[in-house]
Amino acid sequence: MDYEVMMNGNVRIGQMAPDFEAQTTFGKIKLSDYRGKWLVLFSHPGDFTPVCTTEMIAFAKACTYFKSLNTELLGISIDSNSSHLAWMYDIYCRTGIKIPFPIIADRSGEIARKYGMISNNVSSTETVRNVYIIDPNGTIRLILIYPLNVGRCILEILRALNALQIADINKGATPANWVPYNPIVNPVPTTVCKQDEMLEYITKSKNGMNWYLTFRRPEKCVKECTENKCEIECFDKAEGN
Repeated sequence: MDYEVMMNGNVRIGQMAPDFEAQTTFGKIKLSDYRGKWLVLFSHPGDFTPVCTTEMIAFAKACTYFKSLNTELLGISIDSNSSHLAWMYDIYCRTGIKIPFPIIADRSGEIARKYGMISNNVSSTETVRNVYIIDPNGTIRLILIYPLNVGRCILEILRALNALQIADINKGATPANWVPYNPIVNPVPTTVCKQDEMLEYITKSKNGMNWYLTFRRPEKCVKECTENKCEIECFDKAEGN
């Protein structure tokens, strides 16, 4: 995988995220420091730029929601650490908002190029707006790429993160336009017996289109329940309850 990354200057869904060590606004970090947590790694084209500033503020405001999903945020650009610090301080002075997550100073562009964050057809010095969702095992699970002039939708990143987690723990999939607390899709049957089971399930529950497309309510939350209560609302195990 390392050879493939080195040759192609990119990473793909399902690959292990290449580890790195870097200077950030919170000190030195390694990607492996985040094992055991989900991570949203995102690049921005440059400090003191208008769209990036709105994104930093939006990520900061949503940080609590990401943490509730066992997820950390990590920004990166090829600007210097001193530039990052000055930018963060300017945002704080003008808005009162502190940026609660680190930003990597990738001055050499080594990390950005390894992850395919620099599109030479757009700019050879600025990172485009990449987003990588990395799971607790260090595997890249989702990649989003936005152009320089289009800001990211933080709600969509949260939605996609939640969808990945809900699909994983419930061993299912999420349909188009899925949002939290909506039904998920059952796995497609692979045997005649399972096919018959799904047809019977549709007859009883009226919750499907055909044997290959059936729905159910998720039975497990993203966060564990304690004292019969969840830190976030649980999904009902019983249909309709």
